[in-house]
Amino acid sequence: MLRSSLPRIDADTAATSRPATPALPGQRGRPGGRIPVTVHALDPISREGARGQLRRRPEIELREDSETGPGTVALLISDVLDDDAVARLRRMMGSGQTRAVLVVGSLRDAKLLDVLGIGIGAIVWRHEATEDRLAQAVMAAARGDGELPADLLGRLIDQVNVLHRTAAGRVGVPGSGLSPREVDVLRLVADGLGTSEIAAKLAYSDRTIKNILHELTTRLHLRNRAHAVAYALREGYL
Repeated sequence: MLRSSLPRIDADTAATSRPATPALPGQRGRPGGRIPVTVHALDPISREGARGQLRRRPEIELREDSETGPGTVALLISDVLDDDAVARLRRMMGSGQTRAVLVVGSLRDAKLLDVLGIGIGAIVWRHEATEDRLAQAVMAAARGDGELPADLLGRLIDQVNVLHRTAAGRVGVPGSGLSPREVDVLRLVADGLGTSEIAAKLAYSDRTIKNILHELTTRLHLRNRAHAVAYALREGYL
């Protein structure tokens, strides 16, 4: 569970007491080489708890809610993801400039594809939201990678299998948005494989797999790998 008993530090104190952080590898182009992060929650205690955890991370720069823009990662905290929460996520992601991490207490199967379809590729169970786990998810989101808990990934694979069986019984074929090679790659992404594992299975280089994923997400205006899998599912490719 997100820790809420951490001592509160106001913004001025934090800014004057925190030493300057050198640029980190792979983070060039951001102020100080750090990932800008905003934290959003209906519960102010949860919000301050998460901010307290992330404030200690040298690779993260906390921003106020209004300070969004390209490269910003939004950390969204919700006990239950109901229709109102999904609507808030859609509004937040609507600008196309923000990447997001969802910290959630529970998530019904019916909402899983909705969340991925919005473009949220990193999800953390609230009871697993330690400082390290949150930072890992933020960095994955900043890279545009997907990051799902193992049990949630298993549920996604189950949905892939159900939709695949359903699609097999329908007349017609999906549109022309994906090539056969792209479908092969996304099918392995949906199975939970990483870049190197996909490359080994398909006899490609790691760079080729990254290029395939980058090209298709750019062409179809998708946010990340999880968003691409959700697109492929909805279009009947998987």
